[in-house]
Amino acid sequence: MHLCPLCNGLEQRTFQCPNCHTIMEDQGKITDYFDDYSAYMDIDIMKLYDGQPASLENHLCLHFFYCPSCQHQETTSIQE
Repeated sequence: MHLCPLCNGLEQRTFQCPNCHTIMEDQGKITDYFDDYSAYMDIDIMKLYDGQPASLENHLCLHFFYCPSCQHQETTSIQE
């Protein structure tokens, strides 16, 4: 069984903004932002639509990171 360490609160990771070097905030899984009900859908099914073709096979969870200082946004793959 594979679990995302960020989604499950097992660890915290910090990523620095490439623009202003402020610590970026983890806003959760990218699939949670698809529509009103996507956060309640099966995670493995949602991985088929997350934009990363092999995220299900490679056990990756795509997280949305946001810089509160300069509003830079990026998606990062987290190994489950």
